[in-house]
Amino acid sequence: MLWRLVVAILGVCLIPSCLSDVQLSSNVILEPYDLLFDTAVEAYYKGDWMTVILNMERALRNKAAIRRVKAHCRITCANQSAFGEPLSSMVVPVPGAGSVEDLGFFQKIMKRADCVNTCESEKIGPPTIHKVTEDVDLEFKKRTPYNYLQVAYFKINKLDKAVAAANTFFLANPDHMEMKQNLDYYRMMAGVQQEDFKDLEARPHMAEFLAGKRYYSSDSFGLAIDHFEAAVEEYFSADQECRALCEGAYVYDGYNYMEYSADLFQSMTDHYMQILNCKQRCSVELASTAGKDKPFEDFLPSHFNYLQICEKYEQAIEWAKTYLLFHPEEEVMNQNLAYYSAMLGEDKAAAISARLVVKQHIQQSLLEKELLYFAYEVFGITFVDPDSWTPADVMPLKLREKQKTERETAARITEEIGNLMKEIETLVEEKNKESTDIAKIVREGGPLLFDDIKITMTSKQLNGSQRVLLDGFISEGECRELTRLSNAAALKGDGYQGRPSPHSPYESFQGVTVLKAIKLGQEETVPLKSARLFFDMSEKVRGVMESYFRLDSPLYFSYSHLVCRSAIDEKQDDRDDLSHLVHADNCLLVSELNECIKEPPAYTNRDYSAILYLNDDFEGGDFIFTELDSKTVTAEVRPQCGRVVGFGAGNENPHGVRAVTKGQRCAVALWFTLDPKHEEKVTYLSVNSSGIVYIMSFFLSFYVVMGYFVI
Repeated sequence: MLWRLVVAILGVCLIPSCLSDVQLSSNVILEPYDLLFDTAVEAYYKGDWMTVILNMERALRNKAAIRRVKAHCRITCANQSAFGEPLSSMVVPVPGAGSVEDLGFFQKIMKRADCVNTCESEKIGPPTIHKVTEDVDLEFKKRTPYNYLQVAYFKINKLDKAVAAANTFFLANPDHMEMKQNLDYYRMMAGVQQEDFKDLEARPHMAEFLAGKRYYSSDSFGLAIDHFEAAVEEYFSADQECRALCEGAYVYDGYNYMEYSADLFQSMTDHYMQILNCKQRCSVELASTAGKDKPFEDFLPSHFNYLQICEKYEQAIEWAKTYLLFHPEEEVMNQNLAYYSAMLGEDKAAAISARLVVKQHIQQSLLEKELLYFAYEVFGITFVDPDSWTPADVMPLKLREKQKTERETAARITEEIGNLMKEIETLVEEKNKESTDIAKIVREGGPLLFDDIKITMTSKQLNGSQRVLLDGFISEGECRELTRLSNAAALKGDGYQGRPSPHSPYESFQGVTVLKAIKLGQEETVPLKSARLFFDMSEKVRGVMESYFRLDSPLYFSYSHLVCRSAIDEKQDDRDDLSHLVHADNCLLVSELNECIKEPPAYTNRDYSAILYLNDDFEGGDFIFTELDSKTVTAEVRPQCGRVVGFGAGNENPHGVRAVTKGQRCAVALWFTLDPKHEEKVTYLSVNSSGIVYIMSFFLSFYVVMGYFVI
């Protein structure tokens, strides 16, 4: 099965922490923020709090730097190659030579493309370095990095930073009860100040606007005006950046790009209309703030409604006239303007104009809307106007009538669907648990693929669901070979920052991954055939799990670990702990509440787990399943060579390991995912002859497919 690819990323210089603009050196290549994020998450589970902070802060900083650089380059290059300027080589028009004029247009396009590419490459490196998956992008949109940071800062007693990180995360996730409890706890702690509750992701224009509203509500009109004026200035800076960032690659939404066959002008139209749609949506993005379900209505015009309370009539008239650019028929504002004009004098008032930047903004926006409506009417490219102030006549009459009919139909359908959903909601809730349990039971029991593998216990016999106990996976000789591999290749505390007793102070822990074993085999440190056996047995377990649980999609390795736990003889007196605390593999077990929360920092991508046991010549060490309370044992498994316990990784299967009180317990622990985006990979650093560091990520199957795993 070919599931994985190789990625080689040149990287390695980080931007300075004090960097706040886009003046990046051409010698600096920003380290990819997704790799920094992954490194921080890995450090989190090892309890290495300083590494979490260092890498997560860098990830946030690098992501912001990339955004600034892209906007800066596109704005700068647009100013350097404006389309309105005549080309020096084509000052004299050529009658009837349309193709020559086309060449001039495309020359401008190519010059701007070259300008943007050169600018971005000089400042942040090749564009492919900073491409991230949708999952990583979503984590940053959800502000997940701040969830990790608040824990890390709390652990090192940096309360002001922990509070700021927690508050930043909570504002974007107001339904996150655990973080709400954390914030309540912080408020009661000595040394925590109200000003610590910051939004570290707050955008300047929104921060100024919200400050203006607070002062306005407290009748501090002078301070309110200062903030609203600053908000207007910041708004247009943010709008310019937002619009520049819209000028990205074409998104094949609804198309299979392999089948997309538009000609030159149609493809240009499709792409440009997509960009204009994005630019129009900037008004919505800039009106949105974390923790608020909907954007502020009529956001930009509302600034001028607030500003026209100014005590100086000259300014009040300017802001009133500016507001009326958006809503020229509004009766109250026209009355206010008439009053201000009478108080100042009609002649002086007539000489005062609305704010020029707003006039230009409205003119540009209306021209974009006209193009978008034309494309809607002629090509069927959908456009939904986000602005309430757009004059009705901008939209063609036929489209107005069509949209009115569609809105009425949509409202009727929505109402009917809502009524239907209410009718079936109760029935679904009653049947949901029963149906889920039946489905899981029915789906179990697929073929085992190998004649020598036998079912020892099913879910029913193990008193749960999505559980199975199998015997006969490998022979006694193979068990001994894998145990020898562990003792030769495994590292103390592998996966736990080298801590030799990460789970219990009464036991030592050692482990080695498949890829590490293969690497050692290539270096002839361990027998390569033993590494191959490790891989083959892991793949055998994966195939059987996929077949037995009758999965509709393939299982992929999430993590593979050959581990041994050894009792420390002199520390076994009066022992009452577990070798591995009860937990679930893809959610955070809160045993006090009988809940398991499926959200980061848990490994939420894991779907199934399996453990292949290698020996039984030790005391203790039995595997247990429990209820969500982590105390009520529902099933117990005694390890032995060739035995596999497989189970779903969710809240249905909390599990742990009883204390190993004598000897060494060895097993291959395997975690699987149904999502190929989360396949197991290992990152290595290597240095070429020029001294350049390369960050290389290898997937397990790459060794096999590319012939590196030959014995």
